[in-house]
Amino acid sequence: MVRWAMLACGWLISAAVHANDAGVTPTEIKLGASAVLSGPLGPQTVQYGEGSRLLFDAINASGGIHGRKISYVTIDDGFNLQRAVENTRKLQNEHNVFMIFNSTGTAHTAAVLPMLKESKTILFGPVTGASALRDNFNPYVFHVRAGYANESTRMLSQLKQMGVKRVAFFYQDDGFGKTLLAEVKKSSASENLPLVAEIKVDPAAPDFAAAAAATEQANPQAVIVGTAGLTFTNYVKAVQATASRPVFYGFSVVSLDGVQRELKEKARGIILAQIMPSLRNGTVPVVAEYLKLHAAKSPNTPPSASQFEGFVHARLLVEGLKRAGRDLNTASFIQAMEGAGEIAFGRFIAQYSPQSHNGSNYVELAIIDAEGNLRY
Repeated sequence: MVRWAMLACGWLISAAVHANDAGVTPTEIKLGASAVLSGPLGPQTVQYGEGSRLLFDAINASGGIHGRKISYVTIDDGFNLQRAVENTRKLQNEHNVFMIFNSTGTAHTAAVLPMLKESKTILFGPVTGASALRDNFNPYVFHVRAGYANESTRMLSQLKQMGVKRVAFFYQDDGFGKTLLAEVKKSSASENLPLVAEIKVDPAAPDFAAAAAATEQANPQAVIVGTAGLTFTNYVKAVQATASRPVFYGFSVVSLDGVQRELKEKARGIILAQIMPSLRNGTVPVVAEYLKLHAAKSPNTPPSASQFEGFVHARLLVEGLKRAGRDLNTASFIQAMEGAGEIAFGRFIAQYSPQSHNGSNYVELAIIDAEGNLRY
């Protein structure tokens, strides 16, 4: 009787540890994420989800993965840290998701990691490039996009090669902005190209006029903008209303669609880091696949770079789910991804091993042309 009780106790502990595997049924694979679906970053994050669902819908229509269809639920946290934690707990305890997929936010990702590590739940493709989340290896976290360190290094290297001497940095004074500031300062020191100014705004009450005035006073040749969404475009508008005419550099989290919508013809000349293949290169199979599915579903809507990023995250996830086989669980998925070698979508290559889950380091810089397109 005692032996039976001990075995039962051990089974209950094991079941609790791997409770997330309940998200895999004979007919379904449950995914979920806490995401920024409202506020300044909302429109862009919604696009990530639309791109992911575009692929999931196509996979499901063709019979799913080993007979299982993918379901994906996202819950809005409004870029609020506590809500992100509560949402993730709800996804685990009420929705019984197999993994967290494509969640957003650097501080938000860091906040939920202890919970996910305790339950041994996979976090796949978080939308963050923070080095702190990559340098400290976590076997349950799989990154897809290149890190912010890769992006900032590429920007500062190009600026130095061009002979630019005066570079300023603008950021939103929160966890995300401070993360980008740290990466840019590290890269500027490496390139021996010190920043002439560090300009910030309060995310709760941003004073863009004051930030623009500080920018004008610093007289930079280029400004690296450490934010996204409306904060990015509102700052650029404010600076463009002054006599200052720097070249603006943005990180990959900046949505081209949002920039075009808000700045229109004044978006010309802005340089954005890109961590995905160009949508203009239809010879890349994953680009061609996205464009075909997008045209079939939304023929009157132009393709979206943010949608495409969500699509690529989903494509890489699907590859892992397929390789994990019919006996899908947390352990089989991790083993499949770590043993896959290079997974290539054109020049975009992701690779995982038992020592690193950092995915891709692909970064290119692209300039917005007169037609509003990115030129690589």
